[in-house]
Amino acid sequence: MKRLLCILALASAAWAQTKPDDRVNTVVQLKYANPASIATLLSNFNVNLRVDDRMKAISMEGSRAAVETAEAAIKQLDVPAAAQKDVDLTVYFVVGSDEPPNAPVPPPGGPIPQELQSTVAALKQTFPFKSYGLLDALSLQSRAGSGGEASGVLSGNRTTEFGVRGISVEPEGAIRLDHLHARLRTAKVSGVAPNAKQTEYLDSGISTDIVDVKEGQKLVIGRSSLAGPQSALFLILIARVAQ
Repeated sequence: MKRLLCILALASAAWAQTKPDDRVNTVVQLKYANPASIATLLSNFNVNLRVDDRMKAISMEGSRAAVETAEAAIKQLDVPAAAQKDVDLTVYFVVGSDEPPNAPVPPPGGPIPQELQSTVAALKQTFPFKSYGLLDALSLQSRAGSGGEASGVLSGNRTTEFGVRGISVEPEGAIRLDHLHARLRTAKVSGVAPNAKQTEYLDSGISTDIVDVKEGQKLVIGRSSLAGPQSALFLILIARVAQ
């Protein structure tokens, strides 16, 4: 009887090992994805997971069906990341003034570039200053997912600054800029003696959390006063995806 029970037990164990839903162990090595991130996504697949970041591998233990489902999910997720695009940004500092172009003291700024002629013509319909001039233009190139800053130095103790904290290219082609800031800073120095000199900074510019701009669009992102209502600073942005 004992011998019969032993044979039955061995047969039962062998049958259990051949069941289609028996538990299996497997190791999957990843090529591209982060193992810890993949393991988080597989937490509801009813498999036991162990992650080795150094080997870029995931060990899985569970029913055959659950493990095979998890392996299929890993194949879909372990793919090369889409290449991030480079974005070229240019911001133009345009000054509108009540001083006519032929005034004894010419208004600030130089000629408006041909590229901005239509944009400035539209500005004149809303802000009928007697003259418009280009004060400065700053450009920067950054990659989607990153940010960047640029600055310039003008005469008269003036500087220009432009920057964004983050850039993203939306699927429909729009370019989103996070935490954009641009300003004109003027340093006013008072006092004569070296030890008595004091510097005061006067800023005019725009800061905004989010700007959405279409590629190639000439977008007026803001207006800021300069020395009262007689003049104003306009910031015009152009964004393009680098080829």
